[in-house]
Amino acid sequence: MTNIGTFRAYIGAYLRNHPQVNQNLTLLVRQLEPTPHGLPIQIYIFSKEKRWVPYEDIQSDLFDHFLAVLPEFDLQAFQEPSGKDFIKLVN
Repeated sequence: MTNIGTFRAYIGAYLRNHPQVNQNLTLLVRQLEPTPHGLPIQIYIFSKEKRWVPYEDIQSDLFDHFLAVLPEFDLQAFQEPSGKDFIKLVN
């Protein structure tokens, strides 16, 4: 098993045990085709929460968690360089 495969398995297990994820509807974690920007991971779930603002909070909390644990899998998120990145390189 690879680190990305282990990370996908972790995401799936985390979501299957999350109290706000509707376990009676589709739960899908898959990787998409690699791009020059990285390897996209698609997460497809349904929340038990139907109200917009609390739903957005749940979604944000999930992604905060997944981004925070990336280093545990020796992975990192891709981010396009900004002007500040180039200024740091020049200086």
